[in-house]
Amino acid sequence: MQRNTPDFDLVVIGGGVNGCGIARDAQGRGLSTLLVEQDDLASHTSSASTKLIHGGLRYLEQYEFSLVRKALQEREILLEAAPHISRALRFVMPYDPGMRPFWLIRLGIWLYDHLAARRRLAGSLCIDLRNHPAGGPLGTQYARGFEYSDGWVDDARLVALNAVDAVERGAQLRTRCIAQAARRHAGHWEVDLYDQIQQTHTTVTTRSLVNAAGPWVGLMHDHLGVRAHHRIRLVKGSHIVVRKLFDHPYAYIFQNPDKRIVFAIPYEHDYTLIGTTDVDYRGDLSTLTISSEETDYLCDMVDRYFSTKITAADVIHSYAGVRPLVQEADKAASEVTRDYLLELDAVEAPLISVFGGKITTYRRLSEEVVDMLQKSLGMPSTPWTAHAKLPGGDLPVATAVDYAAHLHGLHPWLPVTLARRYASSYGTLALRILGEATEVGALGAEIAPGVFEAELRYLCDVEWARAGADILWRRSKLGLHLTADERTAINDWTVRYLGTQAGRSDKSGTPG
Repeated sequence: MQRNTPDFDLVVIGGGVNGCGIARDAQGRGLSTLLVEQDDLASHTSSASTKLIHGGLRYLEQYEFSLVRKALQEREILLEAAPHISRALRFVMPYDPGMRPFWLIRLGIWLYDHLAARRRLAGSLCIDLRNHPAGGPLGTQYARGFEYSDGWVDDARLVALNAVDAVERGAQLRTRCIAQAARRHAGHWEVDLYDQIQQTHTTVTTRSLVNAAGPWVGLMHDHLGVRAHHRIRLVKGSHIVVRKLFDHPYAYIFQNPDKRIVFAIPYEHDYTLIGTTDVDYRGDLSTLTISSEETDYLCDMVDRYFSTKITAADVIHSYAGVRPLVQEADKAASEVTRDYLLELDAVEAPLISVFGGKITTYRRLSEEVVDMLQKSLGMPSTPWTAHAKLPGGDLPVATAVDYAAHLHGLHPWLPVTLARRYASSYGTLALRILGEATEVGALGAEIAPGVFEAELRYLCDVEWARAGADILWRRSKLGLHLTADERTAINDWTVRYLGTQAGRSDKSGTPG
């Protein structure tokens, strides 16, 4: 059906960090926006990162100075915008004489310190590992090293908070909704949508379209009937989680003989996160798992450095994601640029396709996309996200740790462990969960240890959780801490609360 006025100024396809960032920025500038995602928010690449806000120290060796500088600038902005789900993290790199020369590493870290202004993070140091807390877990052959700053972020919560902000500013969002086809007609797009839960078909019209489908960006071009000038290269990155290998707060960055680096990061209090791999991928995107070869590779790489050795038997959780990188000929998977490329097709109604990118630079990418759209649509406006807090980030104190104490002071009945988790997951949004409660019992039934109905209702009603896996592995990492029976209890509660159609989409109530 032809409409005189399109339903939306913009439809965004893809509910990863780029898609949600674009929807947030666009709606905040006055573009009526709809975002559609075929699965859950952050259900693929955007929840499978190493969870770092960083410039990428190793990219200096590939002369990607512009990418590193841009990412370091964004690192500062993101730490400021989301202090509840992000934090500064000090990294230690043990020096291995068989790898790069000491002077070369020192020069690279000095450049890393100075490519962009640092307002929140301390500078780098040369350290004696024999007298440093991070030296204890390492083999005795590592006597010297380097210490520098980067940041950590809860990647899946970052996506959800961008989506929440977009919707609170007026955007519409539909998860479990497939964009099946789109066509240009009379100066706008007609987009055919299929709601997988309601099992209904609808068609919406929009003045512009953004293809931010990540690994599916090429396939989506086929559905749009538009030929892209660029191609993506799918590179799988996998991670493993083991019981914590060290008690101090430092993370490690390890150099390896294949010239790649592997991180070992404190994770969820009781664990160590190890990753990542770089493997070209051509398989089914819906059944992505770590391979035994990747598991052995990660174990072997950290075993070169730690005195305590690990094997595949020590892995208690793993996850894998595919990075949709810009295709570059004759480069190894680890050498392909992590920078993004935006392709504008401005014939009749504009289409912008997003190729590549990394989580650290999502806000800059989003801003550039909306700048392009505003110019094409003749709707000039002022960028705004560089100085805006994400929902929950308006803490009255400096850090999530401080806010946990503040939250407990406001609600002395709230268990300290719960105050800490709420503070680092929700920031000031925790007040929505707590509501008018004056005792723990007012939060509803305790569905699993420390998980009350009030929190689950919030995640379903406000953050689009539609299955147990959405709650256990993306809106939180509770899946790591709960038993199989406890995870099942949360999944069963979700089915009861939302109805069987929603709960059926949960395929991963157990570790991946």
